[in-house]
Amino acid sequence: MEFTMRLRKTASRNKTEEINANNNKIIKKRKKAAGLLCKKCVCSPLQVSTFDFPPVWLELRNNSQLCDGVVKCEDGTEFKIHRAILAAVSPYFKALFTNSINRDPAEATEAKMNINGEIFQIFLDYAYTGNCIINKTNVRGLLKYADQYQILDIVQLCCNFLIEELAPSNCLEILKFASQYFCKDLIDRGRLYVKHNFPKLLKDSYEFYNISVQHLEEILRDDELNVKTDETVFEAIKMWINYSPIRRKIHLLTLIKCIRLGTLTYDSVQEMSKWHLIEENIECKEYLRDILTVLGGLGQEDDVDYINNYLFRPRIPFGVLFAVGGWSAGSPTNFLETYDSRADKWLFSVDTDSSPRAYHGLCNLNGMIYMIGGFDGNEYFNTVRCFDPLVHKWSERSCMYYPRCYVSVVVHGGKIYAMGGYNGRTRMNSAERYNPEKNQWEIITPMQKQRSDASAAVALDKIYIVGGFNGQEVMNSAEVYDPVTKQWSYIPQMNSARSGVSLIAYGNTLYAIGGFNGYTRLASGEKYNPELSAAWSDISEMLTPRSNFATVILDDYIFVIGGFNDRFVSELIVGSTTINYVEYYDTESNEWYDAASMNVSRSALSACVVHGLPNAKEYTFLRRNTIEIGPDASNGDR
Repeated sequence: MEFTMRLRKTASRNKTEEINANNNKIIKKRKKAAGLLCKKCVCSPLQVSTFDFPPVWLELRNNSQLCDGVVKCEDGTEFKIHRAILAAVSPYFKALFTNSINRDPAEATEAKMNINGEIFQIFLDYAYTGNCIINKTNVRGLLKYADQYQILDIVQLCCNFLIEELAPSNCLEILKFASQYFCKDLIDRGRLYVKHNFPKLLKDSYEFYNISVQHLEEILRDDELNVKTDETVFEAIKMWINYSPIRRKIHLLTLIKCIRLGTLTYDSVQEMSKWHLIEENIECKEYLRDILTVLGGLGQEDDVDYINNYLFRPRIPFGVLFAVGGWSAGSPTNFLETYDSRADKWLFSVDTDSSPRAYHGLCNLNGMIYMIGGFDGNEYFNTVRCFDPLVHKWSERSCMYYPRCYVSVVVHGGKIYAMGGYNGRTRMNSAERYNPEKNQWEIITPMQKQRSDASAAVALDKIYIVGGFNGQEVMNSAEVYDPVTKQWSYIPQMNSARSGVSLIAYGNTLYAIGGFNGYTRLASGEKYNPELSAAWSDISEMLTPRSNFATVILDDYIFVIGGFNDRFVSELIVGSTTINYVEYYDTESNEWYDAASMNVSRSALSACVVHGLPNAKEYTFLRRNTIEIGPDASNGDR
């Protein structure tokens, strides 16, 4: 992969976002608006000047005309140059050729450089044309010598290239390399990448085995380390020490103290204590024995300082689950709750929207949460509300062409698709999509069938929608939209008719879960792989039957949240009730597990997950928000 960029130099420093296309422009704009930008290092795009490169410069260079200097490289290569042009791109060359370095009254016209000709050729290309070709082969040499000779624009381009190249297999190596130079932006991004991708790093990075104990301790102690449980931290310690046990086992106690043992079960800690290196280390053995004594003596009534006690403090999750709106206590709500998967706790947020609604769509696009359509008990909405979690602010976006409640919403190709729904009069087969850059909706090809209370998901670059209600019957049909051909076509029908169903994609497999079949709420689910399956196949049943619930992928599990459940009297269904129960599905084991319940029972809600929020802590257990909820809010029925 090659990275080519042309910089146009003018006296002003506006339009800097165009120079660094690799940075997240959207987040940067929002941070700037919120006053969150701080001073950057030389690898920051804010430090790059702009300048027009006259074509005559390249002509003079190619013809060796008006040259007034010579640069000799260590491999014997010589370049005729124009000293003023090199001085313009580097304070080092300016000082060298004006003799500010040697304090000689005569200006120098010749320079001997400790650099090979191939690298210096790239520097000259940049100086004369603004073109700089960076690839995996030359980036390290370019960064090293650009830093040495103060060609700061190339330092920035190299840093941006390395940021784009960050991967679990190379992130530690790039971070180590960046620390040798003044590349604060690259160092910060590298550290963040290491924390967010730590489990993958353990599998793919050979460099992990060579990091220092100080660096490892720094990583393992970080609140933002992205691990499902601290058992992963223990496995990392074992891997690192086992690479050279004779030399490294002296660090065992220091590293064991990085594990947040209070967040683990008694049995897990007891199993750790059986590792032979711990049993051979008296200090470690005593330390874990004390921890086990504390864990074994804890009761539910015990008051533990989970925030300030390192052993019990949960880490900050990489993905934050937002659950918005819904139907509760006989009316639509504007409640916003977030779920902290590391603490297994739901927290109220004060960032509630002013417009209560239910049966709406919700999605995350570019770190922004969009709430689409819905119903407030009186009005069917075509409005779109947008929440920015960085600045805790709701705002309006362009309205859809049609009001839609019971709407199916997905994100694909940087656009939001809203399909079907109910406008207060008819069930709809129309669909439209939203372009956030233009803040405009456009009508797309209608579906084959009218569908409200259906559900949609994206897999293999296509949009799938299943089930729903057409005004006469609950449906089991399913269809797919190809954004390239702009056509809908049928796929195999589901085994069960389902409205109020949730469809979600994981690993190119579609999962249709729960819903209402016209008689009862369903606990069943089924899956379909468009590449491998000829038909839908059943999966294990949920612990709780439900319809009109929210579904997300979080930590590689399928979470189902809230919804309607049937109300029974003497084994007869007499109605439905809203629930706050949450459970999650492991696709590998085909098993469902309980998670903490929401604070408020509600159905017809929607949820989405936002990953990598810089301010994720503000939505988690470590920064708890509290609001007063009425005594009936958790038991409301519709």
